[in-house]
Amino acid sequence: MEQTKETHDQYYEMAHAPVGRVISKLAVPTIISMLVTSIYNMADTFFVSQLGTSASGAVGIIFSAMSIIQALSFMIGIGSGNYIARLIGAGNRELAEKLASIAFFTGFGMGLVITVLGTANIHALVMMLGSTVTIAPYAEAYASYILLAAPFMMTSFIMNNILRFQGKALFAMVGITTGGILNIVLDPIFIFGMDMGTAGAALATGISQFVSFCILVAMCNIRKDCISIDIRKFRPTLKLYGQILYGGVASLGRQGIASVATILMNVMAQPYGDAAIAAMSIVNRFMMFVGSAMIGFGQGFQPVCSYCFGAGMYKRVKEACMFCIKVSTAVLFVFAVIGLIFSGNIVAVFRKDDLDVIRIGTLALRLQLCTLPLMGITVMGNMTPQSMGYGTWATLVSTARQGWFLIPLLLFLTPVIGILGIQIAQPLADVGTTVLAVWVLHLIFKELLQKEELAEQNQN
Repeated sequence: MEQTKETHDQYYEMAHAPVGRVISKLAVPTIISMLVTSIYNMADTFFVSQLGTSASGAVGIIFSAMSIIQALSFMIGIGSGNYIARLIGAGNRELAEKLASIAFFTGFGMGLVITVLGTANIHALVMMLGSTVTIAPYAEAYASYILLAAPFMMTSFIMNNILRFQGKALFAMVGITTGGILNIVLDPIFIFGMDMGTAGAALATGISQFVSFCILVAMCNIRKDCISIDIRKFRPTLKLYGQILYGGVASLGRQGIASVATILMNVMAQPYGDAAIAAMSIVNRFMMFVGSAMIGFGQGFQPVCSYCFGAGMYKRVKEACMFCIKVSTAVLFVFAVIGLIFSGNIVAVFRKDDLDVIRIGTLALRLQLCTLPLMGITVMGNMTPQSMGYGTWATLVSTARQGWFLIPLLLFLTPVIGILGIQIAQPLADVGTTVLAVWVLHLIFKELLQKEELAEQNQN
C-alpha cells in the first residue's frame, strides 16, 4: 500500500525531528489515555468503597483477573505493534497489515474463551484470586460483567497498541478516553441510582469497554493512513505467532506475574481482615494512577525506538532512551514528594470511616512513594529492549519486580514481620529491579555502539 503524505511526514519526523519534541508529541495522547484508564479504575474503587470495606476489597480481588486479561492483550498488542513498526521502518507494509488482523482476531477469540470459562467457574475464580468469604459475594457480582466484556477489553487494548506503534497515539487516545469518561459517568448511576452495587460498577466498565472497542475499530478501518483490520487478512502462521510472542512475552511476563503477585498479596493479607485487602487495593490503584503517566510517556518512546532501530539509526535510539529517563525521573520525584505530604488524606478519600484501612494504607503508600522516582529507569529498561525486538532482555526486566523480587519478599517477610512485610515488599522490589534495569541498559547501549561503529565502517 502506498504511504500517504501524512504518514510519510510522520515517519520522517520520528527519524529526524528532535527526540524530545517527537517523543513528547507521541507521549501526550498515550499519557492521557493511561491517566483516563487509571482514573476510571480509581473511580470504580472510590464509588464501590462507599458501599463498605468488603465491597472495596472486591475491586482489588477482581483487579487481578482484569490484569490477566490486560496481560494477554498487551502480549498480543505490543508484540505485534512493535514488529509492525519495525516492518514499516523497513518498508514492508503488506506484512504489517496482515499482522494487525492476526492480532485482532486472535485476541477476540481468546477473550471469548475467558468469558465462557470464567463465567462457568465464577465462585471458584474469586476464591482463587484471594477473596475472603465476606468479600466473595461482592467480587462475584463485579466479575460477572467484567468477564462478559473480556473480548472487547482484549481487542481494545490490542488496537490501542497497534495504533500507537504506527505513531497514531491521538486516535488511540480518542477511543480510550471516550470509554473512560463514560465509565466515570455511569458508575454512580448504576451503583447508586439503580442500586446495583458492585455489579453496577462492573456493568459501567463493560459498557465503556464496548464503546472504546467500536471507536477503535472505526479508527483503524476508516482512516486511510491507518493499517486496517480485515478478516480476509487473517492468515496466521506459526512463524508470525512466534514473532508476536517474542516481542510481547515481556509484557505478558510483567502483567501476568503482577497478577500472581497481587493474588498472593491478597492471600497473605487475609489473616489481617478485609481492611488489609481493601487498604492494599486502594494503594495499588493510586500507585497505578501515578505510574500510568510514566508508562504513557514510555509508550511515546516505543514507536520512535522501534522505527529508528529498524532503520539502523542506533545513536538516536540511545538518545531517545536517555531523554526519557532524565525527564521521567525528575517528574516522578515531584510526584513522590507531593504524595508523601498528603498520603494519609489520599487513603482517607476512599474509606474515611475505616481507621484500619487508613492506618494500613497510609504506611504502605508512603513506603512505595519513596522508590517511585526509580520507575523511569525500570520502565525504560523494559521498553527499550522490547521495542528493539530483544524479547529475552525485555522479559528479564519485566518479570523481575513481581517475580524475582516481590513474590519471594512477600513469602519471606510476611511470616516474619507480619503485615509490615506486605507493606515494605514492593519498595524493596523496586530497588532490586532498578539495579537489574541499569545493567540491561548498559549492555544494550554497548551493543548499539558496536552496531553504529560497524555501520560507519561499511559506509567508508
